[in-house]
Amino acid sequence: MGHLCAISAENSHLSYAYRIEATSTGRPMSEDTEKLQKVLARAGLGSRRALEQWIAQGRVTVNGERAELGTRVRLSDVVCVDGRRVRLPPAHPARSRVLLYHKPVGEVCTRRDPEGRPTVFARLPRLKGGRWIPVGRLDVNTSGLLLFTDDGALAHRLMHPSTGFDREYAVRVFGEVTPEILERLRRGVMLDDGAAHFDDIVFVGGEGTNQWYHVALSEGRKREVRRLWESQGLRVSRLIRVRYGPVQLPPHLRRGDWEELPESEVQWLRSVAGLAEAPQAGSAARSGGAPARSRPGERRGERPSSGTPGVGRRSKKSRRRYR
Repeated sequence: MGHLCAISAENSHLSYAYRIEATSTGRPMSEDTEKLQKVLARAGLGSRRALEQWIAQGRVTVNGERAELGTRVRLSDVVCVDGRRVRLPPAHPARSRVLLYHKPVGEVCTRRDPEGRPTVFARLPRLKGGRWIPVGRLDVNTSGLLLFTDDGALAHRLMHPSTGFDREYAVRVFGEVTPEILERLRRGVMLDDGAAHFDDIVFVGGEGTNQWYHVALSEGRKREVRRLWESQGLRVSRLIRVRYGPVQLPPHLRRGDWEELPESEVQWLRSVAGLAEAPQAGSAARSGGAPARSRPGERRGERPSSGTPGVGRRSKKSRRRYR
């Protein structure tokens, strides 16, 4: 099994890291080995490019030896990152799991918060031999849909820009919104970190200076929705994510609650994300490429046959009147 990465009590302050079962450097290439950065990415530690930097920086060891770019690993060995270990997920998991969580305002998207604020992970069910990986984040003052999965590859694909999944938000805006402002927000404005725009904007209700809009955008930059409106002298008083790609926030899902997608829906989600479908006995696979762009509130991609409220379905909530 090689050398285990022992962590003493006095070294417990080291940065959080991970445990993986893997092979030593220099192992001959074979069918049951994979590139180290691919394995780490599947475990949900980050993108392959970022993990290649970790390897180059010497943060990763394989069976007690410093890893190098090009190192290949297999399930029977041990990999340590920053001195701690993470269990390696299989290349083809028997079942990938996906949770839909309705995040309330006031919760943070970190596993531990130095200020003692509640975290989104506190309400999730416990996983044996794994951990929940968030698909993107929401700031502390934003509520709505958060996806979690135990499949690192799926999380990476859902967040990657090449997949083409946009995010839809319900926004209550305080101030006078003119047609000229809406046109500028569609065409693009310059923010501190570069140009940004909404893919679409739809008015859904409201009176006076408090009006509700649904907006869609493809990027996930920090506070981007709020900053776009603020660039026009307007203030966002409420912000709710109602859709992530083809996945809708179910109307019945209360704040602070979660629900799990059935296996058939997870297979469909993996398919539209461009991944091979997870094996499932007795169920037919659904295929399809990345769905085309849609207007806010419209379904994207092919609707699964089971009709799960969260996936690929136009929800009445996306056109409801907010207060």
